[in-house]
Amino acid sequence: MTQSSKFPHRNPNFPPVKSVHVAHFHWPKLWNPMTLFPYKDRPNPRPESSATTSLLTSRPLSKKRQNTQKMARNALLSPGNVPVLRVILVLLLLLPHPSISSRHDYHDALRKCILFFEGQRSGRLPPDQRVRWRRDSGLHDGASAGVDLTGGYYDAGDNVKFGFPMAFTTTLLSWSIIDFGRNMGPELGNAVKAVKWSTDYLLKATAIPDVVYVQVGDAFSDHNCWERPEDMDTLRTAYKIDRAHPGSDVAGETAAALAAASIVFRSRDPAYSRLLLNRAVRVFEFADRHRGAYSSSLHSAVCPFYCDVNGYQDELLWGAAWLHKASRRRQYREYIVRNEVVLRAGDTINEFGWDNKHAGINVLISKILESDLSANHVVLAD
Repeated sequence: MTQSSKFPHRNPNFPPVKSVHVAHFHWPKLWNPMTLFPYKDRPNPRPESSATTSLLTSRPLSKKRQNTQKMARNALLSPGNVPVLRVILVLLLLLPHPSISSRHDYHDALRKCILFFEGQRSGRLPPDQRVRWRRDSGLHDGASAGVDLTGGYYDAGDNVKFGFPMAFTTTLLSWSIIDFGRNMGPELGNAVKAVKWSTDYLLKATAIPDVVYVQVGDAFSDHNCWERPEDMDTLRTAYKIDRAHPGSDVAGETAAALAAASIVFRSRDPAYSRLLLNRAVRVFEFADRHRGAYSSSLHSAVCPFYCDVNGYQDELLWGAAWLHKASRRRQYREYIVRNEVVLRAGDTINEFGWDNKHAGINVLISKILESDLSANHVVLAD
């Protein structure tokens, strides 16, 4: 019998697949699970009578029922169904084992994630600092510009304080507390402290109207010198944006961070919350009034490290969305609607990070609209 007559569904111009490699298994052609073992060697072989006996009543099955079972078994193990069986078996092999997932300690993972922020602290460290091998550092940051820029966080393994990713980190950490703080257990207090360590610095960086200090430290000299922040002797230049040198991206993100943090402290420290929100409003107005990318104004300092290649438009929408969530003022919702085309609100969502906020904008606005609908469309006026 030829291959094509034996399996008429196959194209005779193509040779049959002899084997398929899946994971660590080598499957023979037309694998049949019933032929892996001779009947006498099969584990726990079914008694002869089971093929013709009801499992529930032990009464003999009718001839018609026996033929039906035989046809179903043959159909299941037919050559055409072998690929389906292989797929099912592979999926079963890929399922996570319960004992593996049960060993994950998510509380410990959360603790270490928040502990990381304490290891990145700059400035004079508090008595409750848990990372004991760190010491005070950067105590004169901002002195060359006549301002106090101590505190905040160092970036990654550097001794530079980059305001753009620091502000984004603050926004996301605040959002985590807002949505999932009730699930953080004893780490909630440490998470709130991590937010405040950053917002205290951002308040210093935005203390002068229409000015935002966006970086402390020269990234080039810092990257050429591997040393502890306690021992650093590299340049601590302070870089700023202002009316003549706009930076709507970093200013918009800073406004978002301050607004989001104001929600975190709304019930914990109302006075501090109001300070954060009022500063967020002022910084956002500056970002919107003097539009431009900070990587154009400060290209030699911030590029190629944290250039804003995605544009500043998303940060303005992002900042407005957080201000609306924090203040419930109608003007910020109207701002989003009025500027959604100009600020490219419909851009393709392909990532979410410190440079591209479009995915976060969509999620945040959706949650705001959902909240408004549940409150019968009530939005507080100015």
